Amino acid sequence: MRQETRSRLEEVLGRAGTGHQQLAERDVAAGELAGRLARLDAVENGLCFGRIDLRDGAVRHIGRIGILDDGAGPGDGRAGARSGAPTDDEPLQIDWRTPAARPFYTATAVSPQNLRRRRHISSRGRTVTAVRDEEFDGAADVAGDTALLDALTAPRSGRMSDIVATIQAEQDAVIRSPHTGVLVVQGGPGTGKTAVALHRAAYLLYTQRERLARSVVLVVGPTPTFLRYVEEVLPSLGETGVLLATVDELYPGVRARRPETPRVAEIKGRPAMAEVVAAAVRDRQHVPSEPVEIEHENVVLTLDPAEISRARDRARAARLPHNEAQPIVHRLLVDVLTPRLAERYGTDVFDGGLLVGAEEFEELREELRGSPAVREAVERLWPALTPERLLAELLASPARLAAAAPGLTEEERAALLRPADASGWSAADVPLLDEAAELLGTEPRRARAAREAAAADHAERLALAQEALDVAYGSRTTDVDEDGEDAELLSAHDVLDAELLAERHREADHRTPAERAAADRTWAFGHVVVDEAQELSGMAWRLLARRCPARSMTVVGDIAQTSHVAGADSWEQVLAPHVGNRWRLAELTVNYRLPSEIAELAETVLRAVDPARGGKAPRAVRSCGTPPWRRSVPRERLAAEAAREALRAAAAFPRGRVGVIAPDVLREALVREVEAAGGTPEGAAGTGHRVAVLDPRSAKGLEFDAVVVVDPDAVVAGSPRGLNDLYVALTRPTQRLGVLHTGEPPALLRHLRAPRPGAPGATDRA
Repeated sequence: MRQETRSRLEEVLGRAGTGHQQLAERDVAAGELAGRLARLDAVENGLCFGRIDLRDGAVRHIGRIGILDDGAGPGDGRAGARSGAPTDDEPLQIDWRTPAARPFYTATAVSPQNLRRRRHISSRGRTVTAVRDEEFDGAADVAGDTALLDALTAPRSGRMSDIVATIQAEQDAVIRSPHTGVLVVQGGPGTGKTAVALHRAAYLLYTQRERLARSVVLVVGPTPTFLRYVEEVLPSLGETGVLLATVDELYPGVRARRPETPRVAEIKGRPAMAEVVAAAVRDRQHVPSEPVEIEHENVVLTLDPAEISRARDRARAARLPHNEAQPIVHRLLVDVLTPRLAERYGTDVFDGGLLVGAEEFEELREELRGSPAVREAVERLWPALTPERLLAELLASPARLAAAAPGLTEEERAALLRPADASGWSAADVPLLDEAAELLGTEPRRARAAREAAAADHAERLALAQEALDVAYGSRTTDVDEDGEDAELLSAHDVLDAELLAERHREADHRTPAERAAADRTWAFGHVVVDEAQELSGMAWRLLARRCPARSMTVVGDIAQTSHVAGADSWEQVLAPHVGNRWRLAELTVNYRLPSEIAELAETVLRAVDPARGGKAPRAVRSCGTPPWRRSVPRERLAAEAAREALRAAAAFPRGRVGVIAPDVLREALVREVEAAGGTPEGAAGTGHRVAVLDPRSAKGLEFDAVVVVDPDAVVAGSPRGLNDLYVALTRPTQRLGVLHTGEPPALLRHLRAPRPGAPGATDRA
């Protein structure tokens, strides 16, 4: 089927065609086939992973995508939703998202759901490597657990894999939850929150294909590292039209690379900064205390503050974005100035009337409307602003900040100040820029330039189309009818005109919906998945709410893991301003990542992080037999010993992945030591190397076979939410955990034992 699709694509691309219509049809067909081929390539590994045998004799193969009997390619699988014996049009394979496939995930020995057998199929490429059957006839129900444990203990590759073959009933209920509204998925480390969120996105794309394929699903992650880690999951499920981004990537044209102190990031993240930005916009709608003089062609005209104030109030009353209201101010001020300019021409001594008649009056109005002096005055009173200019000038001016942010303390305003010549933006600036863009709207000059460019393009296409028709019309031929009269043959002019022909030749936008969405700040996404959502500031939530007016969201996170200083203390705190109480909470309670030995340690830290929950942690489903260890080393040897332990762990898991998690101030030294010891560190910029050296925030959402946590006291002291950071660091491993500290062990980790001779972490190992 894959080869057939590829052959059809090559055939379509090889078609000759000169007409615009032919080329357009070819491009559409090629795009559809290329998309189908991409989905088939993405799900090539493990295409079919299961089978269910019903008691009535029906057999259904379960796969990542549905495949129809006619070999036409991936189908939507809906044919597999019916029950009963197979029919002639029964699909070869049903999509895992169909209702008919659900018993594969939810049937138990107590509730078999009409199943006689469930089969788990493991494969590598097109080769089946294992088959495990569960019989629902009173036999022990163990094969499913075996398949799950194999997946949990498999070496980590640096890329998240889909869990479609091992989805558990608790996870399945969340994945298939109705799409409307906001669903919050709360779960501790290792509960599969991220995997569940991504599979839910795939499920919604299946059930709401037409709407979401057009409006796009947005997946928001905490860091670029995290997004690279998860980027292959949805393609492996046959879904390639999804946009993955961090919040600071959602403002086209700005790359947020400027570092920011935690203190400044916290202030900029407060919801109250929305009013600061709004006040900064209002402050630029200036009414001077003295009259404004405008010199027009050697005539000085005066505007009183009261007249300017009335024009400002009327422009504000229009409730348009700032830039889009500027023409109103311009028009109102011209209305005030025109009679004054007319008066300068004097009066007629015979009848006392103005020498300027109605026609001349309108000419004077047009003259003032185009006057550079008038435009300059309007720019001073109501300037056209870009978000970048507004924010840069606000943060560079103590006076502007004081006027716009009276609610901030003097110390907070001083922290926000930056030099006037500073360049670049931070991640905390992006929501402020987006807020400003919403309030400012499009600059009149940019809007005018865009209209003029579009008109020029249309005129050029129209002229070319008319030329083509003139050539066709000039070559019109005649024939003779039955009566011997000349009969003109049908010409191009008889079936289309220049306007229609020009429209046909307009250049098509061949970008995918996801590509268009990435370039459009105003795009309205059909559904938004927010992972590690507890990290988002109040201002970041405002940005996301604008991106999804329908408020259709899957919000995934764990309040106990909040590490950002502007992050959430509760879901009510961040969601209530946008959806009130119209959101649902689903909690994942089973820990699949951590073995019980590490989970017990994490629970100790959780009690300190979140006393209100009483340290209630997700239940671990397995043990590894290797307890976590700690060892004290001299501070000058800390980086070298950490690198040494990382390389030992890498040798123990040759096909796996090791993480070294430490305060950010130690990261560069650790990278150097790993390299000196012969390892290949990846730092925070990639996910494909053997040893990852990360700070706790960069490690969020990731997992490793083994983890070495370095200097936990410094981790805790490094931020106001240091305990949360330590909790994150300790909950990344799937197999082994070691802690290196200086001096006495941290109180929360004192019960950990030093490694026995010959055990992982022991100093006597070579």
